[in-house]
Amino acid sequence: MKKIAVIGLGYVGLPLAVAFGGKRSVVGFDINSRRIAELRDGLDYTREVSSEELTAAIGLTFADSLEHLSDCQIYIVTVPTPIDEFKTPDLMPLIKASETVGAVLKPGDIVVYESTVYPGATEEVCVPILERTSGLVFNADFFAGYSPERINPGDKEHRVDSIKKVTSGSTPKVADEVDSLYAEIVIAGTHKASSIRVAEAAKVIENTQRDLNIALMNELSMIFSRLKIDTHEVLAAAATKWNFLPFKPGLVGGHCIGVDPYYLTHKAQAIGYHPEIILAGRRVNDNMGPYVASELVKAMIKTNHKVAQSTVLVMGFTFKENCPDLRNTRVIDVIRELEDFGCVVDVVDCWADSGEAEEEYGISFHEAPGEKNYDAVLLAVPHKEYLENGSGELRKYLKPDGVLFDLKGVLPIGDSDLRL
Repeated sequence: MKKIAVIGLGYVGLPLAVAFGGKRSVVGFDINSRRIAELRDGLDYTREVSSEELTAAIGLTFADSLEHLSDCQIYIVTVPTPIDEFKTPDLMPLIKASETVGAVLKPGDIVVYESTVYPGATEEVCVPILERTSGLVFNADFFAGYSPERINPGDKEHRVDSIKKVTSGSTPKVADEVDSLYAEIVIAGTHKASSIRVAEAAKVIENTQRDLNIALMNELSMIFSRLKIDTHEVLAAAATKWNFLPFKPGLVGGHCIGVDPYYLTHKAQAIGYHPEIILAGRRVNDNMGPYVASELVKAMIKTNHKVAQSTVLVMGFTFKENCPDLRNTRVIDVIRELEDFGCVVDVVDCWADSGEAEEEYGISFHEAPGEKNYDAVLLAVPHKEYLENGSGELRKYLKPDGVLFDLKGVLPIGDSDLRL
């Protein structure tokens, strides 16, 4: 059986490497030496893979140097594809990973990309780098495939083996081989796309569709707020129809939904088409942080709080609950807006790494928030630990006339003073 190298051991790469490591010889490669050392010790800071699962993957070894990749025949690239400050695709991680693979590429090898990209990126951006770095010829000496990741961080039910996998290859024979490769570990089955570009497009629209649906819920929430109607009650009533889609309003962050649509719009604009609906949805969702902050401030004013120098406790900083992932968290937008109003904001998060929050966002977590200290508590990310004892546990931090804002509407109706 061919030996596999998984390039990039984050939320996507590590579960994939572990799954294949139970079937084949696999090298898990990452340029982060600290990450490699922790994984060798059986520790995964993402909490996606347990120590027991790491031990069970008997074919898996970890490496941060190129020499360990030289005897692999299949390279699977799972590096992040973020956007830059101008909301355009940042392909640098993908470019660097392609250069790394190109340096060890041999005749007959296959390079499979899982990173989310716009249609055409694999063959237009990555393959030329592989050719240039290796000196080999595409589809003569080496081949490519694309199988988009579908990992949902923090989700213990939908795992790499239980989510149907889209596959593709640069030739019909390679497409069959890539499909068979993933069929070894994905019990949910595979779907072989007709081309790499089709598979790329399928991935990028998955999250674009979710983004637009959430944008609709966010806009409805703004309308219903003005009508003095509880949005979640409306959604519960509408959900009694069999084909109503169960989306809810909220902040849209993370490595996928808040990012992927910009890859598609970038490509659309490059070919002369200006996408209206997709960018409209992005504008709505990108502006939710300031809206959330303004709603909280209005509620505080109505209860006779002086906004300037008022104290606010923000509970949860990750981009979603029960997950340590801080990538593209939009809670930061709420915090910055509250600070612009003059509020003094303390932040806590029982899942996130404090060092990462400090390095990436300049946020220092408050270790021990005092009881009855705050004019407002914003339950921004409802980690299970924050919900164990209900709203009473959250209200203990509030002054007698304080405001409890349940951003995601997870508490029972009437247990909070405000929700989207």
